[in-house]
Amino acid sequence: MPRIIDHADDSSCQLEECIAALQADGFHPQEEESLMSAARWLRKLGNNRDFLADAMIAELKDAEHGGEDASAYGAQVITLSPLGHDFFIRANFWPSRDEYAFRASGHAAFSYELPHDHNFDFLTVGYFGPGYASDYYEFDYEAVAGIVGEKASLRFVERSTLDPGKLMHYRAHRDVHSQLPPESLSVSLNIMHAGGAQAWLDQYRFDTEKDEISGIISAGGSEIFLRVAVGLENPEALDLAKSFSRTHVSERMRLVALEAQAGILAADERDALWRRAKSNPSRLVAGEATRRRRMLEAV
Repeated sequence: MPRIIDHADDSSCQLEECIAALQADGFHPQEEESLMSAARWLRKLGNNRDFLADAMIAELKDAEHGGEDASAYGAQVITLSPLGHDFFIRANFWPSRDEYAFRASGHAAFSYELPHDHNFDFLTVGYFGPGYASDYYEFDYEAVAGIVGEKASLRFVERSTLDPGKLMHYRAHRDVHSQLPPESLSVSLNIMHAGGAQAWLDQYRFDTEKDEISGIISAGGSEIFLRVAVGLENPEALDLAKSFSRTHVSERMRLVALEAQAGILAADERDALWRRAKSNPSRLVAGEATRRRRMLEAV
């Protein structure tokens, strides 16, 4: 499960101080000194009981932008620091089952009961409310190819709550959790790592009952562009997809290139495409090609 960081500090800081410190030193979660430095600043920020309300009020008063910058990450999230660095700070809102937002949108809108890992490290601290609960698991990212239906070998650790003041380090490609709604509205603060390679690293959702990978939840912009361009039957895009499916360094992009091509083919042509893909040296591509052929045969 995520590493609990037991750092006691009653002092507080302003948001601007926290941002400046992280911009000066960076956030490198694989380096213990950098991780602990960021954790100390997050602890100080979490001790400031006024800054978040002040930030939200300032956004509401900003008639020109209407809070668009702060909420660009999604309705559940306020982004609190400029993007473009190796980190960003955000506040996450977690409604209870009794909240109107939950009743109107349902649990899926807030990633509740969605077992998943992360393709980035981040620090989190319980800031307001009782905090969400999670069923925590661990898994070996290097041992799986990412094929839907592949055995995940999840190891259940425990169910616990992000209590107020609890500070944790979620480890990329290791910690898996399925979040549950809190007893009442809660808020967490996060320092998120934003590495350049992140877009090429997979983030999975899991079926914990079957102990399987059930899908990918980290589609990048390049994948979407390729799918749309091929879907529009642009000849250059189709040539690019054929090239990517053979030679792209990212196994995930090879698979996306094949999926994009399959989307504009008749059933017999799709079968031929996936039959050829079974010989791809990528374990992911070959495994998914086998699965797609089985799906076609079952129709």
